[in-house]
Amino acid sequence: MRIAKSARLSLWLGLFIAGLLVQSGCAIKDKSDGDNGKKSSSGEGAELSGVVKIDGSSTVFPISQAVAEEFQKVHQRVRVTVGTSGTGGGFKKFVKGETDINDASRPIKQKEIDACRKNGIEYIELKIAIDGLSVLVNPKNDFCETLTVDQLKKIWEPGSKVKTWKDVNSNWPAEEIKLFGPDTDSGTFDYFTEVVCGKSGKSRSDYAASTDDNVLVNGISGETFALGYFGYAYYVENKDKLRAVGVSPDSNPAHAVKPTNETIEGGNYIPLSRPLFLYVNKNSLEKPQVQEFLKYYIGESDGQNLVSEVGYVRLSATELKKTITKMNHSLNR
Repeated sequence: MRIAKSARLSLWLGLFIAGLLVQSGCAIKDKSDGDNGKKSSSGEGAELSGVVKIDGSSTVFPISQAVAEEFQKVHQRVRVTVGTSGTGGGFKKFVKGETDINDASRPIKQKEIDACRKNGIEYIELKIAIDGLSVLVNPKNDFCETLTVDQLKKIWEPGSKVKTWKDVNSNWPAEEIKLFGPDTDSGTFDYFTEVVCGKSGKSRSDYAASTDDNVLVNGISGETFALGYFGYAYYVENKDKLRAVGVSPDSNPAHAVKPTNETIEGGNYIPLSRPLFLYVNKNSLEKPQVQEFLKYYIGESDGQNLVSEVGYVRLSATELKKTITKMNHSLNR
């Protein structure tokens, strides 16, 4: 009798425990059928996913690439692609609706505005940072410390007769100047030619041109008597390979200023300081991943910190507020 009772008790306990396990299993299953414990930043339950397509300026590229890398750490199912076709090359895709965002180192041109209208593309322009377009020489160059805008024009204008450094300054060596610069699809090319040569696109053509600023860095660092220009961040990243030349806005070399964070932000590095932009297709603002990416990019603590990290100058508090207000107005339309 004692054995029988024990057996019945063991059976009852076994059934009781099994029942608890079944109930527990159901509860776990019910939870897993919901949101997997994952929430998007918008709090709607579904994890953020999709693609954000960016192309355009090689100058803006370091910022967009840095933002993309950090954003994808937070939203691992979102893929952000960042191309470097140059500002003009990027706009060729943007006006056809092929990209969500175009990085730009100059304002959009009228012909690009017209192309957007023709194709039904509406956009917003967002200022994101300040660049000091830098004029660079090889560190072994021990004679050229400054250049005036007039001297730069003499070197770079169409039909220029300048072949050697001596042609620029009679005290400099009669060594051939090896010129390096952005190609004609670059917003940097457009900006430099406008403020230096007097008209956008107006430039001599016999120079080593590239959309890739790293190619220009290597070119200047590899030629003792080289001269070139590109965005400030690429100079900051390669100070061990390059030397920045002071630029004077007038004919007096004593007024020359070298690009630094302080001179660019303070408005003293003229005329080669310029704003950098994002152009965003308004239709793309319907995509949650594009919305969240922009919020991250324009945020005071996220994107603006990365602007400084890659070597450009942050917007002032006033300018950043304008950009954030403009973005929020478009997102809430």
